[in-house]
Amino acid sequence: MKLDKIARDELLKPLSSVSGIVERKHTLPILSNVLLEQKEQRLWMTAMDMELQISAFCEVPESSPQAITVSARKLQDLLRALPDDVDVSLETQGSKMMVKAGRSRFNLQTLPAADYPRLTLGDTQQASITLSQKSLRSLLRQVEFAMAQQDIRYYLNGMLWVIDQSSVQLVATDGHRLAWASLPVSGVFTRQEVILPRKTVMELGKLLTDDESLVTLDILSNQVRFHFGSTEIISKVIDGKFPDYNRVIPVGYTQHIEISRMAFLTALQRAAILSNEKVRGVHLNLTKNEIKIICSNNEQEEAEEQLEIQYDGEDLSIGFNITYLLDVLQRLNSEKVMLSFGNANDSALLTVPDQYDYKYVVMPMRI
Repeated sequence: MKLDKIARDELLKPLSSVSGIVERKHTLPILSNVLLEQKEQRLWMTAMDMELQISAFCEVPESSPQAITVSARKLQDLLRALPDDVDVSLETQGSKMMVKAGRSRFNLQTLPAADYPRLTLGDTQQASITLSQKSLRSLLRQVEFAMAQQDIRYYLNGMLWVIDQSSVQLVATDGHRLAWASLPVSGVFTRQEVILPRKTVMELGKLLTDDESLVTLDILSNQVRFHFGSTEIISKVIDGKFPDYNRVIPVGYTQHIEISRMAFLTALQRAAILSNEKVRGVHLNLTKNEIKIICSNNEQEEAEEQLEIQYDGEDLSIGFNITYLLDVLQRLNSEKVMLSFGNANDSALLTVPDQYDYKYVVMPMRI
């Protein structure tokens, strides 16, 4: 491989896109490397971890097809350490790659491209949808925080994607809370459900941009593929049965309060300072036209916030994990939110007034 005087940022951008999934120590040493493939005036960079594969490219001069693998972290660290405006040359010499920039020279160990494993794309496409990166990024942000992290129920360590009729729906739950969001898409589709691993969801959220450029989602047999800009993501899906989320989302509640999202959020943030660090509990006490937010800790310290609301239902005192409330309020951008309650032992439902594309369910806790 031989590339002369490529702008440092041109190389660093695709490398940064793919290197997030590279682990420093891996049972397969070659998976600590990035695959560099030079073809058709593009330099493709690919990283994978046997479950997830990300590829991105930059434009380069025309040359014959060539490929090699090199340490992803070391190459990225070198490029980051170089001046912003420098040009970089890459040249393979035997089992080494020389990185040249100005008067600097670095020799990196390589491994053959032929030994690098790749995810083979499934040949059966079950659905394909296109939407803006901004819309998908916003949708992910509203749901991703509710995913479990290391639950023994492996299917909860991911996000359910449902394509049905003319919408895409995302669902995540860790058993204590559930987030559901929906977005209309062009076309009419038969219902498809897949569970994407947590790592795939988090990397996708990092790489999507906040603009109207398009992203295409292809659902294949046991895989999904995202393509946007110069980036392609291929991921295996989790083989499991996601809980019936429709049974978790409460209906028929008659006690509702509509409240300013920011006023509620800032009051909770202040109260959280004096919450128990382990339990993270908060009491919400509803009385006529008022909600009290109460936190206390083992040092006998207590915080109380009072907010005026329109409420003429029965008095209610209910406890929650305050982190679960803060998580959702920080990720919504609506002016107001609506909280709906059953009794002190029922889950609470948080929605956005006059919108039907978002629901958040949080279990109560005994404090």
